[in-house]
Amino acid sequence: MWRWVVMGVLVAAAIVGWLYWDQQRGEPLVVSGFVEADQVRVGSRVGGRVAEVKVVEGRRLKAGEPLFSVEPFDLQEQLKQAQADLAAVRAEYDRLKSGFRKEEIEQARAKRDRAKSVLDKLIAGPRPEEIAIAEEDVKRAEASLRLAKVEYDRLADLREKGQAAAIEYEQSVRQHSVTQAEVGAARQRLALLKAGTRKEEIAEVQAALAEAEQALNLMENGYRSEDVAKAAAQVAAAEARVAAIQVRLADLVVTAPEDCIVEAIDLQPGELLAPNAPAVSLLDMSHLWVRAYVPASRLGEVTVGRQVPIRADAFPDKRFRGRITFIAQEAEFTPRNVQTPEERSKLVFRIKVALEEGLDQLRVGMIADVLLGEASEP
Repeated sequence: MWRWVVMGVLVAAAIVGWLYWDQQRGEPLVVSGFVEADQVRVGSRVGGRVAEVKVVEGRRLKAGEPLFSVEPFDLQEQLKQAQADLAAVRAEYDRLKSGFRKEEIEQARAKRDRAKSVLDKLIAGPRPEEIAIAEEDVKRAEASLRLAKVEYDRLADLREKGQAAAIEYEQSVRQHSVTQAEVGAARQRLALLKAGTRKEEIAEVQAALAEAEQALNLMENGYRSEDVAKAAAQVAAAEARVAAIQVRLADLVVTAPEDCIVEAIDLQPGELLAPNAPAVSLLDMSHLWVRAYVPASRLGEVTVGRQVPIRADAFPDKRFRGRITFIAQEAEFTPRNVQTPEERSKLVFRIKVALEEGLDQLRVGMIADVLLGEASEP
């Protein structure tokens, strides 16, 4: 009899203990939230009149697919002008870098040699043969003068006697004057040859020779490195202008930055779009997460990195694997406008659970439960 009493007491104690344990452990932690995704708002850095809208809301896109395009206005003309300017400065850079042509250098060398020959000739002065020829010219002119003097004296004597014609006398006077002038000129030429070249002439030709030599050195050495560097900088600047316009032309067609879904678009062809103004809202479906809130009293059961199953209302019989990636450092109240001491039991911490499965099935805005009570260690 006493054995049955002992057994009844033990069974009763076990039932009481289990009820106490069950009350103490509480319900498995489950929090609800919404499936969310990164929102990307894109637009054109150029702006202008909308030419064509290529997508509609809800459409799935691959990275690089066009969303809409903007009219180029005068960008094509700007590009042509920039390319022409680039061609001009590049040609100038090539000319400076290559230096002078061989024909130009040879021409400068010929000018230098000619100036040197002239200088050598002036420094050397007249040759002895030239002086001898000038002396003979003087002698010949003096002989002609003596002959003309004899003829002049003869006709002058006859004229006094009335035996010479007037015309013959006048011819002898002119011939005498001419031969006198020729003698003077011959003597001057001889004096110039004996005196040699004037110092001023030599100095003038020396300056011309120096100038020709410097011009030759300039051509042989090529253009200054500073001029070449300046031309190279101008080429780089012109290339940058062309590249900038090409980037602006590329921005006329706005494309999807990644695989996504068009969430909202409010554009029509012909509308004016401001530069850098968001025009299309996209959702990045490659990265989904659930935003939920954990009561402060249960925060100790949540750890970043833990894997947790997620249940969505749309798929009640399926579980999707997720991972806790974020726990807020600051608590907040739910709702936010209730902050009285009586409502402190509603103090919560925001968490973020990244979905590792179901990206092709779950949709943004779906209600989902995060089964934190079934979390596993990372």
